[in-house]
Amino acid sequence: MSLNRHPNGIAAPGFFQKDLDTETIPKWIKYAPMFSESTGKDVDYLICNDEATLLWMVNLGCIEINPWLSTFKKPDEPLFAVFDIDPHDIEFIEAVNVARTAYRILGEMGITSFIKTSGSKGLHIFIPLKAGYTYDNSKDFVHYLATQVLAEHPDTTSLERSPSKRKNKIYLDYLQNRRGQTIAAPYSVRPKPYATVSAPLEWEEVDENLDLRSYTIYNMADRLKEKGDLWKDILKTRNNLQKALKTFKAAKNKDS
Repeated sequence: MSLNRHPNGIAAPGFFQKDLDTETIPKWIKYAPMFSESTGKDVDYLICNDEATLLWMVNLGCIEINPWLSTFKKPDEPLFAVFDIDPHDIEFIEAVNVARTAYRILGEMGITSFIKTSGSKGLHIFIPLKAGYTYDNSKDFVHYLATQVLAEHPDTTSLERSPSKRKNKIYLDYLQNRRGQTIAAPYSVRPKPYATVSAPLEWEEVDENLDLRSYTIYNMADRLKEKGDLWKDILKTRNNLQKALKTFKAAKNKDS
């Protein structure tokens, strides 16, 4: 976990904490040393696998939960590839259109994907991976997916990382797929007005009626009772990226 702390509420500046002070934390807290290339030393990351640790995080002012995409036992093997659809000064319906295109392309590849709201202003598509892939594998795959989406939405999307250079466009972010990068966990509350939640969705809900403000801490428990956990089988899903790319490229060559 990377701790995104807001001890003075959402209106005051927050800060990220990665390295724990192992001399002062409770004895029952678990942590894992991970080597950081940027600092040249080990960073003691929190491991949160139980309710008590989750509540300890909340007590530190962690409104949102930000896990790595891999486990501490296999830190270099991501469990998921993530396609982050990040709209910037553009109608949200365009982000919906992009997500639907990505869903269609992934379906043509034979990929099973899961989608959630970011809890902020965008959408996150998660692609569960079979064991053995590296972060470079997942990043390259999502980059390829992003280029296919860009080709179909050239006027509303961009691969440009700088907001000033992609005004009024949707950032197709594939760089989330790097070691140590974090993204809001499913069902995580975000430090936003009305306590919006990063809510798993059914793909059928990704349409012109989708409103990110409809998913909050106040109604998420009722939604879970009604829908159940839409991501309960995500860890049972294992996508083969090489097979997916071969299937997709073969179909494209056949059509051309």
